[in-house]
Formats: sequence, structure tokens, C-alpha cells
Amino acid sequence: MRAALGPQPLAWLAAVAQHGSFAAAARALGVVPSALTYRVRQIEEALDVLLFDRRSRRARLTPAGEALLSGSAHLLREWDALAQRVRRIATGWEAELTIAADAVIDPRALLELCEAFYALKAPTRLRLRSETLSGTLQALLRGHADLALGVTLDAPVPSNVQLNTLGEVAFDFVVAPHHPLAAQPQPLTPEDIWAQRIVAVADSAPEGGLTLGLLPGQDVLTVPTMAMKLQAQLRGLGCGWLPRPLVQPYLDAGQLVVCATTLPARTARTGYAWRAERGTGSGRALEWFLQQLAQPRTRQALLMHCPRPLPAAHGAPPPTAHG
Repeated sequence: MRAALGPQPLAWLAAVAQHGSFAAAARALGVVPSALTYRVRQIEEALDVLLFDRRSRRARLTPAGEALLSGSAHLLREWDALAQRVRRIATGWEAELTIAADAVIDPRALLELCEAFYALKAPTRLRLRSETLSGTLQALLRGHADLALGVTLDAPVPSNVQLNTLGEVAFDFVVAPHHPLAAQPQPLTPEDIWAQRIVAVADSAPEGGLTLGLLPGQDVLTVPTMAMKLQAQLRGLGCGWLPRPLVQPYLDAGQLVVCATTLPARTARTGYAWRAERGTGSGRALEWFLQQLAQPRTRQALLMHCPRPLPAAHGAPPPTAHG
């Protein structure tokens, strides 16, 4: 039974559940369908349960299968974390470093940081996650990320999480020139804004999380990313607050206009956070990124405050790992 519930069998079961068929899961895993089908039947026989309902064209989890995958999700994370710790202790480098970046982070600056890191020829793989609002910190707290960029500084964090200041981002209330609010007398009142559709970026936390800038009962177009929010407002599909560094080129080009309002000015105080593990210390890849974040120019570039990032890190020696 223990052999049937190892990391690979559980990952194969999860792939079938995700793709809805053995054939699609086999393609994603790079195995032949017959091998996958045989392995799943071995697991079912070892547990003496039926994990998938095969009566329809889709492979649907039975209640027993759902219970197995739900209960084993934390085991897969623990196995991955154990492998990470062992590798870090042996070499100082993490096998993989995941960075969760909030919507206020400039993707160009983040990719330039990644480019500088790759110049070190380190053995660590990088994984980037796009998050919004409370979902950025939640990705770190749930173990889905090692470093979180753009975390709100007002958020409470546990004792094993370090939180440093990244900077401030001012938001402007903007609309397209052909939007009805562009022609209204200013400053706009909450009643003026409430009468129009607002564009909002959904919080990426699983439980929903924060809601900013919405008036009760207001019509809202919810989009998944800040980039889509910008495009929606450029089309005149709604109004809303956008980061000033992001919209400045569109203001200069006349594609968006700033509207004065009677609402309080909006400024986001953001930071970056990481877990400070006791005993083993941080890995060398995380230490490298933290060294870059300690530089004001890097922080400014990530918040879109300077036209050309980033520190000249090519060829820089990697830091020494703690412990």
C-alpha cells in the first residue's frame, strides 16, 4: 500500500483528474496511455477501491478518489519541500525558487533580474507566479512561493516571515477620453463614479481576499490581471484606479485622462516577504535576490519608477549561504 501511494503514483492520479482522460494525461506526462492505465489499476487494486468512474467519456473521480487526492496534496508539498531542504543543505543552492509577483510589479524589471541571475550559471530553476492583492502574500504563506514581491505592508505576517519595504505606488483615477466621466464636471463625486461601471482586478487568493476601490452596488467588470484592466479602460469599458507609472505613457499619448475626484488619494505601500527558516538558513538563490532588493534602484525599477532597470549583476559572485 505504501508503494501505491508514493509521489509518482499520486502525481499520475492528479494528472488524470486534471485532464479528464487517461489519454490526455498520458500525453502531458510523456507516457503511453496503456502504461498509465495499468499503473492506476495497480493503485486501485492495492487500495481495493475504485478511484475513477469510467462509465462516461471523461475519467471522473469517485468520492474515494477525491478523498485520496485531497488528502495527499499536502504530502506532495512536503515531499517537494524535503527534497529542497536536502539539496540546499548539500549544495547551498535551491533546486527551484518560486517568486510571486503582485500586479504592481513591472514584469520587465523582474525578467531583467532573472536574466542577471541566469548569468551566474547557478543550478537553481526559477518559477514566476502572477498574483493580486492578498493572493501575493498567501502564495508565500501557503508554501507556493519562496519570495513575494508587492505585498501590502499593512498585512499581518507570522513570526517566521520577514517583510521589508519595497516602496510606494500612487494610483490615478483614469478613463478613456470617450468615456462619459471624461466630459463630466470635476472633481467627480462618489455618486458620479457609482453611476458608471468600474474595472477591478480579482484578488488571486483562493478565498477572495481584498476588495479595493469599489462602491457598494456598483456595476463592476472583474478581470484577472492588471494588464487586462488597463486594456479594458483604454477601450472605455469602465473606469478605475491604475498605477501612475503604468498609465503615464498612455496619459502622455492622450489615450487616457486623469479625473479629479473627491475621494481620498490612493497610494499603495508595498513590500517584499520571504520565509526565514530556522537552522538551515536561506538558500543561495534567495540570498542573491534579497541582495538585489536591498538596492534602491532595483526596488524603484520593480515599481516602474525608472525607465531602465536594473543593477549590473552579471558576473557577480554568488553570496555565501547561511549555516
